[in-house]
Amino acid sequence: MSFGRDLYHFLLSSSQAYAKWDLEVSTSIIKNRKKLLILLALAAPILLVCGAEAYEAHEMLGGKSAYAPAFYTTTIFLASIAVGLAAGLITGCIGAGGGFIITPALMAAGVKGILAVGTDLFHIFAKAIMGTTVHKKLGNVSVKLAIAFLVGSGAGTFIGGAINKGLYNSDPLLSELFISTIYAVLLGFLGFYALFDFLKATRGSKAAQSNDAHGGNVGMTGISMKLQGMHIPPMITFDEDLVPGGRRISGWIIAAGGAVVGMLAAIMGVGGGFVTFPMFVYIFGVSSMTTVGTDILQIIFTAGLASIGQYAIYGYVFYTLAVGMLLGSLLGIQIGALTTKVVKGVHIRGFYAISIISGFINRAATLPKKLVEMEVLDWSPTVCNWIEEIGNVVFWGVVAFFGIWVFSKFFMNLGKLRGEA
Repeated sequence: MSFGRDLYHFLLSSSQAYAKWDLEVSTSIIKNRKKLLILLALAAPILLVCGAEAYEAHEMLGGKSAYAPAFYTTTIFLASIAVGLAAGLITGCIGAGGGFIITPALMAAGVKGILAVGTDLFHIFAKAIMGTTVHKKLGNVSVKLAIAFLVGSGAGTFIGGAINKGLYNSDPLLSELFISTIYAVLLGFLGFYALFDFLKATRGSKAAQSNDAHGGNVGMTGISMKLQGMHIPPMITFDEDLVPGGRRISGWIIAAGGAVVGMLAAIMGVGGGFVTFPMFVYIFGVSSMTTVGTDILQIIFTAGLASIGQYAIYGYVFYTLAVGMLLGSLLGIQIGALTTKVVKGVHIRGFYAISIISGFINRAATLPKKLVEMEVLDWSPTVCNWIEEIGNVVFWGVVAFFGIWVFSKFFMNLGKLRGEA
């Protein structure tokens, strides 16, 4: 139970750190007219062609149309904007969780799992290179830590990409089953723990609130002290400005952490940033100041290498969908962040749990049908179709309700928000 709770707070902290980065880069893009013009220039031809309702798959990076949907429609592009908008609202309003629903949402909209992963990674990479002001954050970066971590994450992206591509080439159904299962397990774990914490909060317990993963920046954890006590050359010295003589850790340990992040990024399409921050702070014992710059470098490097090197060149990226998600998320995350000023924190906690659980239900509901199609499960196809349909209705229903709730709170309090601005 203790391990499960520690893992939950680790993942929650990961999600919160990623949401903070997402809000920062989105704000940077919106405030920069040149970046907005570039984005609109990319979107304009897509919007014009979408009216034809039969946009051919050759517009995919990589050009391998065999891996794309049979045709590209206005509906799919609008769905990608809606997915980005929903993820942005969740990220901005809740401060966590939005990145976890993008790949499941794309799959629920009818995009193949491997395409959803590759497209999400490309969307993260595009957002990172457009919105990250690296020069402001690199003052405290440990170059040696960064190099060791990036070497590991680079190797991890190749392993994760090889797993996804190998499964898809072996059997597309197996690929879908693999990706859906990973998300079902992750979202189920996160969602039910979050619901438990929400119920404790509504009963007046402050324990759940005090345990929110913000304390990793204070002091050293037991595991970080043990890892720093392992003298396996080459040793890397860091945080010299904060600790006399600095702290030391094996470069092999940092590289191993990078490999885990790279694999997660390439398999799940989440960019890896959602794990890097708490890994450095809680597990490696690196100060948050040093971690921030390394995390920025990691997101750009890992998402770029995975999206281009493992997916785009093989035809597994739909760049038009990525542009749609980027457009939607830029709007959603700003509205969501503003709405937090006029809603109660306990409501936000509740919506976080519900949104994550709805993603779990959606992915779990697809598993019976895939197992039947693979002739592993002997259930009625009609029953499996009903289960999958219920999962879709629950997921999109929750997303729609959350969106309506956030927009209603935003517009009802627009005068107050303008006054604060």
